[in-house]
Amino acid sequence: MPNRIHPTAVLGEGVELGDDNVIGPYTVIVGPAVIGDGNWIGPHVTIGTPGEDRHGPHPVAWEDAPTGDPAQDGHGVRVGSRNRIREYVSIQQGTWRASTLGNDSYVLRGSHIGHDVVVDDGVTLACDVLLGGHTHVWSGANLGMGTVVHQKGRIGPGAMVGMGSAVRREVGAFTISVGNPARVTGVNVVGLQRRGLDEATIEALEPWLKGKGELPADGLVDRLPADLSTLVKAWDERPRD
Repeated sequence: MPNRIHPTAVLGEGVELGDDNVIGPYTVIVGPAVIGDGNWIGPHVTIGTPGEDRHGPHPVAWEDAPTGDPAQDGHGVRVGSRNRIREYVSIQQGTWRASTLGNDSYVLRGSHIGHDVVVDDGVTLACDVLLGGHTHVWSGANLGMGTVVHQKGRIGPGAMVGMGSAVRREVGAFTISVGNPARVTGVNVVGLQRRGLDEATIEALEPWLKGKGELPADGLVDRLPADLSTLVKAWDERPRD
């Protein structure tokens, strides 16, 4: 399927665009940037503008082609496929790695994905979510309206963060957090049930999910659905810094 690009949109050189994308009025996408297939990118979106780093490069990429030197161009943006990126969203390029949005995410109006941020697959960012630089949002997380995540923050897979929360460091996998600073108030039982877990399995995982215990040593993790088992193991092995 061909791309549908509004005539007022600006696509700079160095933008690699897949197929079947919709790009709305007055949107600006500048390179280096790679956009996958089947994305809906609304009006007034900006993708690939310089990271908000006082000492980083600020090329005029809507006029000039990338030089091929990241020291001059920045490290760009990578957007996967089948995302819905609503109006006034901004995704800034990386300063040491590509800022990344995976697949199948829904990014609502006015949200900001800062420089060097990684957003994995199936994430929901509600209106006006702000992700500070170097943040990592793991797969399936859901951040409520007006959530603010401090630089180098980490949101675990399947986590839910209540609207208006301020995340200063880390939110655990499949937890529910709210407040300023965001604090865990429970486990995302519904999210785990939707992934096929029964009540007994969720109860066995709960101490680990709340950061109060180790993963069960009886092989429970290997008996989880394959995609969930992979996420749980990866989160358990994440760097603690």
